Amino acid sequence: MAFILLCSCGQSFEEKRRLTKAEKQRLVKENAEALKIAVMPTLDCLPLYVAQQLHLFDTLKVNVRLKPFTAQMDCDTAIVGGSVEGVVSDLIRTEKLKKDGHALDYLTSTVLEWQLLSNRRARLRKIDQLGDKMIAMTRYSGTDYLTDRALQGVKTNAQVFKVQINDVNIRLQMLLNNEMDAMWLPEPQATTARLQKHLVLLESNKLGEHLGVIAFRHISMKTKHRQQQLTLFEKGYNNAVDSINKNGLKYYSDLIVQFCGTKTSTVQSLPNIKFQKITQPLEANVEKARQYVSKL
Repeated sequence: MAFILLCSCGQSFEEKRRLTKAEKQRLVKENAEALKIAVMPTLDCLPLYVAQQLHLFDTLKVNVRLKPFTAQMDCDTAIVGGSVEGVVSDLIRTEKLKKDGHALDYLTSTVLEWQLLSNRRARLRKIDQLGDKMIAMTRYSGTDYLTDRALQGVKTNAQVFKVQINDVNIRLQMLLNNEMDAMWLPEPQATTARLQKHLVLLESNKLGEHLGVIAFRHISMKTKHRQQQLTLFEKGYNNAVDSINKNGLKYYSDLIVQFCGTKTSTVQSLPNIKFQKITQPLEANVEKARQYVSKL
């Protein structure tokens, strides 16, 4: 009797182990077949968060998985390494990746904007007062380009120091803790800084710079399966944009708080942002980024 019981237990263990292995294989296969996109805790990613939360992708029967990062360099690593097919980024970063031999295709531009904020304690009110000051940004990115653009033709009394702080949350915290003189922040982080009385020196949109994009690895999207996914992804994305523009940002307050790691008070103070459906970035903007990257 004891022998039978031991055999029964042994078979049960083996069966469970086989099931666990089969389950792992299934999960690995599902992840490999899913359309994976690297995202940031920033407002330009909101249509993706909304589409996921409202199950718009599920309704269209397309398996989209968002891979969150807090530093754009980590997004770059993910798309270069092939752990994601797509990335929410900016034209400077994507053109730099292309220059380095990584073929990318642009799906759409986004509403990504940055604001250059100065620490309220630094008493900086003009760009020409940035001499001998530190600006937090990310190398080979839109913020790197915008710093050069902002300082173009401006005379300062000393060198301006570009300090690389890649994590957007750490960057914001350094401003709130008075550890940095100035920095570029996207939304909703920029609104958080403004609520703490830090001053806006410059805005990327007022410079006429529109750099936000979603890009996909060319080699990853060549199969029929991926192309079908992309078509459905576009529909889900556009439906999410319609919902955001119809209901407004405050309607998605809980979602923004959750995915962007911000406060409800920040969401209530966000500027009115009009999101756009899938739209190719202007060639003039792409070429401008390409020319800048060529000199790096």
